[in-house]
Amino acid sequence: MAKVRLIDVSLSLKASAIGERDRLLTVITPEEGITRLVVPGARRPGSSLAGAAPLRELRLLVASGRGSLGRVTQLEVRQTFAGLGQGLESLTAAQLLAELTLLLVQQGDPAPTSVELLRLHWQRLDQSAPGAQVLRETVAVAVQGTMHLLASGGLALPTDWCCGDHSPLAPPLGNWDWCCSFFPSEGFHRGRQPGAAMVLNGSELALLQRLQRQALPRRRADGDLMGPLPVWQRLLRLLRLWIGQHLQRQPRCLGFLEQLAANAANPQQASTRRSC
Repeated sequence: MAKVRLIDVSLSLKASAIGERDRLLTVITPEEGITRLVVPGARRPGSSLAGAAPLRELRLLVASGRGSLGRVTQLEVRQTFAGLGQGLESLTAAQLLAELTLLLVQQGDPAPTSVELLRLHWQRLDQSAPGAQVLRETVAVAVQGTMHLLASGGLALPTDWCCGDHSPLAPPLGNWDWCCSFFPSEGFHRGRQPGAAMVLNGSELALLQRLQRQALPRRRADGDLMGPLPVWQRLLRLLRLWIGQHLQRQPRCLGFLEQLAANAANPQQASTRRSC
């Protein structure tokens, strides 16, 4: 006899078709981590379960039998994050965070922190106001969200100490001669080191260190986001190198977001590529 359980909080990460009318839904829940569920009839017109789609917060009633995937019998959409679909950049960033969550969280492992972090950063992307700086804000949220999820998954970027002598890294702001070298397998070494994947100046490392906090770094005077778009692009690239080294896989949307940012920074070059 099938057992019925309530999943009060879940964030939908992925959905794919099964057969002619059903859908396979992948969600993350605080109690069970990654969970895959069959949603019967979700692709049928007028189905009460049609809300089984990615990038949503759902409340689910699930029937499960021995040795089979759970089957969703009732579904309530608690939040749609509708603003994510208003721009390709915000949608890509949200999918990036969903893909990273799938790489970091295991099935059956409780993940309350990952759920809270993912919801927080989806909400920030959802509420991004259209404007000239929306791409910079979007990339910044993606960078900070990636750092938070990595830390929650046990792969925190070690920004605060030198991997060479284990001394604290305290970049002196305004000293443009100071720098540190980034090695994806270890972290940061003080100074310019041979073989480094990237070299960061003091301002770039200080910005990276501030991203460990919950709020995005903003200027006190006007509330504007710190750091120009090219700096956020460099930090995104740094995280791609770290993820590739330690997970041996990359979220597909990470490279796509990098390309969107590069196209915005070089619109003439992007236009040339599209015309070819």
